[in-house]
Formats: sequence, structure tokens, C-alpha cells
Amino acid sequence: MFFLMAIGQTSTAVLAILDDDESVQIALQDLIESGGLSARCFGSAEQFLNSTARHDVSCLITDVGMPGMSGLELQAKLKSEKCCLPIIFITARGDIPMAVRAIQGGAVDFLTKPVDGAALFDSVEKAFKQERANRREATEQEAFAARYATLTPREREVLALLVRGLLNKQAAFELGIAEYTVQIHRGHIMRKMEADSFATLVKLTAKFTC
Repeated sequence: MFFLMAIGQTSTAVLAILDDDESVQIALQDLIESGGLSARCFGSAEQFLNSTARHDVSCLITDVGMPGMSGLELQAKLKSEKCCLPIIFITARGDIPMAVRAIQGGAVDFLTKPVDGAALFDSVEKAFKQERANRREATEQEAFAARYATLTPREREVLALLVRGLLNKQAAFELGIAEYTVQIHRGHIMRKMEADSFATLVKLTAKFTC
């Protein structure tokens, strides 16, 4: 339970373990559960994808080389589907290029078998932090999209120009309207987007519309 309390997770936190060797699944599950967490086991990437686990778990621990879809191929597929599930790779036959590819793809860590328990728990802690950050960003993005949807077509045009760095009079010239009209639109945009400053509005818009 020390690990559980140390990272501030609740007993509802669940990890997915993906390995074609059942003995490895059992060993990892026992290790994870000794830390006060729960784990679901899968024998292949296809079995994992056909389940609801990608939406239910907070972290994926997966072997790299497996029959069928490999761990790296699974990582690429999840990324293409905009799934930000944190991934920890484990392998008995890894190499530096493979590790680099995994980390560049967004993996939390790349560990070798037999897995050291302390190293795994450190990686899981990092994965949980990443998962919480991903969840916060997703919530912020949904909120931004909801507010952005309240803007009129003209207000969106004005916002796009102002975010590009144009002054009010320059935006007015681009749109063929009066500078005063741009100022009015800008006020409406600030209110609807609930931005406490124009700088904040620019940062949010650049972040979520790029």
C-alpha cells in the first residue's frame, strides 16, 4: 500500500498488462497488485484493442515483440486514434534504436526483462502523472471548443486575424469593416471565451486550433 499512497492514487486505478507469455502476465500482475493497484491482462494487442481497456485503464504495460501486432505498432495505432494512454514498454530483446523509437513515440519508459520492481513502480508513477495531465488538457480542450462554438462566423474571422498578430485596424482592413466594429467584436470574443486577458486568449487559441 506504500506505493499507492506515495503516488496519491486511489484503489480504482487500473493498469493493463499486455504480454503473450502468461507467466509474465501473472508475475507483473502480482507485482502491481502488491503496490495496491489493479491490473487487467491481455495476451495480444488485438485482444487489448477489442476490449474497452483503452478507455478504462490509466496506464498500459506492454511487451514490444509479440505475435501479430507488435507493441510499437500498437503505440502507433493508438496515437493515430488520438488515444493518449501512457505506455511503458518491457522487452527481453530490446536495442537502442527500438528504445529511441518508443520514447520518440511518447512512451513513458522502456524497461528490460526481468523487470525491476522499483523501476517499474517509478515508471508507473510517471505514467499516472502523464495520464492526469492528459485528462486535464482534454477537459480544457472540450471547454475551449464549447466556448468557441458560441462565436459568430465574423467573430471567428476576427479572432483568427488577431491571433496572427494583426492590430485592430489591420484586421478591419482585411475584413473591409470599421476598426470600431473590430473593437466591438473583440469585446464580444473576450466575454464569450471567458478570457481574463488577450494574451491568455491568444495562447488558448493557438494551443487548441493548431
